[in-house]
Amino acid sequence: MIGALAGAIVSRDMPMGWIGNIVGGLIGAWLGEAVFGAWGPQLAGMAILPAIVGAIIFVLVISMVTRGIAK
Repeated sequence: MIGALAGAIVSRDMPMGWIGNIVGGLIGAWLGEAVFGAWGPQLAGMAILPAIVGAIIFVLVISMVTRGIAK
């Protein structure tokens, strides 16, 4: 859900469709909590706000890299 939400916020999808969104959400959530900490509301042991911010950053970076490679 986090990857799909991040893709919707930045209006970009991860490569490989919904599987890419799931993987991007997991990696982005992990990175977001590692960098920003575990503050804010939590669901299933995951801090929601840092996870979303991390996933947004991850989706932006991956989409820029894949667009650069495709050109």
